[in-house]
Amino acid sequence: MRKRLFVIIEKGRENDWVSYIYDVIMLLAIVASIVPLTFAHFHPWFKIVEHITVTIFILDYILRWITADYRLGKRGWSFLLYPFTGWAIIDILSILPGLHILGQGFKIFRITRILRVIRMFKLFRYSKNMEMLGNVIRREKKILLTVLGIAVFYIFVSALVMFNAEPHKNPDTGVVAFENFFDALYWATVTLTTVGYGDVTPVTNIGRLVSMLSSLFGVAIIALPSGVITAAYIEELRAQKKD
Repeated sequence: MRKRLFVIIEKGRENDWVSYIYDVIMLLAIVASIVPLTFAHFHPWFKIVEHITVTIFILDYILRWITADYRLGKRGWSFLLYPFTGWAIIDILSILPGLHILGQGFKIFRITRILRVIRMFKLFRYSKNMEMLGNVIRREKKILLTVLGIAVFYIFVSALVMFNAEPHKNPDTGVVAFENFFDALYWATVTLTTVGYGDVTPVTNIGRLVSMLSSLFGVAIIALPSGVITAAYIEELRAQKKD
């Protein structure tokens, strides 16, 4: 009985309609729980939707917990370890806002509303493409972490140079630009990612030179992981087709 439950809640066989219907119900519940976040004002029917979807999420969490030994393969230890797995943490964080466990003080910071956004990550569980992308990232994590480290290092260095080379107030317009180091980090990040909003701009020659180098370096930083992920993704597709 528990093994059949495990097959239903996990990705079942292609002709397993019960598992397919279960996945559809979960997808609809996730989407329905996110819809209220797209409205600025509360509507009475949002509470009904929240109660229904949270009930579905709780049942799903319980079913996954009681079949954890089939998923983790560690016998009795699986039931103790499951709540600390990545998907279980996402599940429980998506349930908490609907249980109203968080006090009024937390609602000041709208944490309950923010936590509901975590339900978006539950969609990844039912997407084969997302699963493939996760496998690709895990396989190439060393290269991606190296690129990320280089990018963070360059952002920090260029922010330091910009913060010390640029005047904290634009002498021509009188607008405060690099008032603090966070402004410099913000500028370095949006420049490195080739976004360049233009709300903070350098006025000195050194600052403009750093800006040009950051733009060029940003193209390389974005292109490198894109190529790695694309190549690994194609390899993963070929491996699945072969299987």
